[in-house]
Amino acid sequence: MDRLAGGTNTAGVDDAVFDMPDGMAIRYDRPAAALADYITGYHVYRSIDASAAGQVDWFLPATANVRIAIDAGPIAVTIGRRTYDPLPAASLFGPTSQALKATTHGGTMIGFGISALGWARLFNRPAGDYRNRIVPLQDVLGHGFTRRLVAALQEAPSDAEIAPILDTLLIARLGTPHADAPQIRQLMEILATDGPTDIVSAAYQLDIPTHGLRRLSVRHFGFPPKMLLMRARFLRSFVRYMAAGADADYTRIDGSYFDASHFLRDSGTFLGMTPRRFMALTKPFLDASLRARDAVLGSPTQVLHDIETAPARNAPSRESVRTSASRPVISGDGPALGC
Repeated sequence: MDRLAGGTNTAGVDDAVFDMPDGMAIRYDRPAAALADYITGYHVYRSIDASAAGQVDWFLPATANVRIAIDAGPIAVTIGRRTYDPLPAASLFGPTSQALKATTHGGTMIGFGISALGWARLFNRPAGDYRNRIVPLQDVLGHGFTRRLVAALQEAPSDAEIAPILDTLLIARLGTPHADAPQIRQLMEILATDGPTDIVSAAYQLDIPTHGLRRLSVRHFGFPPKMLLMRARFLRSFVRYMAAGADADYTRIDGSYFDASHFLRDSGTFLGMTPRRFMALTKPFLDASLRARDAVLGSPTQVLHDIETAPARNAPSRESVRTSASRPVISGDGPALGC
């Protein structure tokens, strides 16, 4: 595998979006079209600089992720008041509602994001069981699959081969479509849409009672609907605020916030600090990932990932997908994975 490389499998993306300090590299790749609804993207973070020992990075709340450390020093990750030290070499990060702090010592981290539709086809246990938690990957995907995944990534001849390797393994491991899939898709679309939305309106759009919306949310997304809606609104606002840098002001936040103090309260909930304090932290991989992910996958964060507009490799046109009578079911699906 390349010792230090960045970039993407996507044509037409400016190399400048992957710029990082010396000794660091970042890569984002699109999943195959067959996985576009289930996997929100592939990422590779790499650091070989001797000064990387004890490097601290911060990351925003996110959907579920699988991450595999290769040739890496010890890693410690803190979510809220809980610290995982050392981090398992292959881990499932559950959905999070709090900023994540990572302390690393060089090496490579390969990962992929999992949408709520993906969770429904990969796991039997509710996503809520893993919210704001990290567990060894073999505990949820099994020892055999985890061994094959880690071995294949360790043997990848280059970073360009990572996406095809993950495509092959993940397509083979998808379970059958879940009965909740149409409603999961609708809720994903609501969360990706800018503008105010409340629980009653969301339940009305899904044509289910509010208690049914709560069950759906916790089962497949990891949190009750109010938390999902708050998290999406905050991150939409904060990403715009953060992108403005020194020019950031409260005109950039969502119009459904009553005032600046409302936004600041949410910042305390999701970041554990004020927006400007978070912006002042050293976070080279987050800063780079917001640019690179947006350029490759169409949105700067996983929480704001829109499966209706997110591009995929070898995808048919969106128009042909929207006008088809039904979505194709991936052939050769394996059984749903136990957790």
